[in-house]
Amino acid sequence: MSIPQNGGGPIERHEQMAEYLAAGCKPKDEWRIGTEHEKFGYCRDSLKPLPFEGERSIHAVLSGLKDEFGWAPVEEHGHLIGLEKEGANISLEPGGQLELSGAPLETIHETCDEVNDHLAQVKAVADRIGVGFIGLGAAPHWSQDQMPLMPKGRYKLMDGYMRKVGSLGIDMMRRTCTVQVNLDFASEADMVKKLRVGLALQPVATALFANSPFLDGKPNGHKSWRSRIWRDLDADRTGMLPFVFEDGFGFERWVEYALDVPMYFVYRDGRYIDALGQSFRDFLKGELPALPGERPTLSDWADHLTTIFPEARIKKFIEMRGADGGPWRRLCALPAFWVGLMYDQTALDAAWDVCRTWDAETREGLRVAASIDGLQAQVDGLRMEEIAAECVEIADAGLRARGRMGAGGMIPDETHFLNTLKESIESGRVPADDLLEHYRTDWDGDVTHVFGAYSY
Repeated sequence: MSIPQNGGGPIERHEQMAEYLAAGCKPKDEWRIGTEHEKFGYCRDSLKPLPFEGERSIHAVLSGLKDEFGWAPVEEHGHLIGLEKEGANISLEPGGQLELSGAPLETIHETCDEVNDHLAQVKAVADRIGVGFIGLGAAPHWSQDQMPLMPKGRYKLMDGYMRKVGSLGIDMMRRTCTVQVNLDFASEADMVKKLRVGLALQPVATALFANSPFLDGKPNGHKSWRSRIWRDLDADRTGMLPFVFEDGFGFERWVEYALDVPMYFVYRDGRYIDALGQSFRDFLKGELPALPGERPTLSDWADHLTTIFPEARIKKFIEMRGADGGPWRRLCALPAFWVGLMYDQTALDAAWDVCRTWDAETREGLRVAASIDGLQAQVDGLRMEEIAAECVEIADAGLRARGRMGAGGMIPDETHFLNTLKESIESGRVPADDLLEHYRTDWDGDVTHVFGAYSY
């Protein structure tokens, strides 16, 4: 979840909101890759989730990273709730999940080095205090009540609101983890094509990265329960956004969509002011009940954009949001997949050719089927295994065309980061399939074996 944004001064013209998005346009040589991933922390002896405070806690992990590795503290009302260093930040999800939001980097070699360095630092601190971290899409056996709500004003407001607008919002906040990649665009037309490809093919990422088959200590009937949760969370701010595929879509149409998403809060002087369910359109007129007579700034607009949660979204960049958190190889594979599809024009055109004829019903059908069946999903004659194989092949070609070398020129390109996905295509298995097989065989129905086998 995002920290307060610094977007700019007063909104005096309606056009400023679209201009804010358009300011993200960059020439190709300035495109960067930002990878984010979340993970669950737990006490090794009890296998219980970490509390916020205490000898073995989220606070202890953050303090250790700060003191031992030079991260600068981020505080809210005296609570250490994050860290920042060199363009990256470490933050807390509502249930205490630890998130790295990586710096914008030029290559996947660099972003994977960043992930590995981060995990090594976290492990060094965790080992010292007797805690562990694991990458899964959903908490395997912890209940909602066991997952503590972190002391952030944003989360306190969201927690109450989520209980009113869907049945699974609290589960999303407390019991899920994801891996995302943030990508740039060159122009409005480039943004439109990338967002359409990102939304249409997001179910492919959901299938390939499916890693949440357990809930409450047993199989839940889905390979990506995290994805299932997002289908019953808050219809006003989630989903596959059919309007993105309509003629005339662009920055201004996104503004109109975002203006109709109910607000969560306004951030003022270090405090989150309750604006739950209120209208940003009223805010523009100085008629927001939470702040009567006051008009918004671009920082308020930037904050509001972080409260919209579709499968892919735009701010000053595009976020790909459909994948489960997982093992470290897949933390590097996700940016490789999307960069391969998006950062080479021939690959982007080929990716669009894969999905351009799909209608909204097909796209939503694939989203649902991917969460249940992973690579075995089928919708109206479309087989996910075949779609995924084609997409990975296109991504491979896109990365070869980029030709970004690593290890001082010893590694010729970024394609090897796709190897774990190629293995899934060849075997037809994704992480959830392996977890379920272990559960039914050598784990003898005891899901807690996942911690010993899959922790970082």
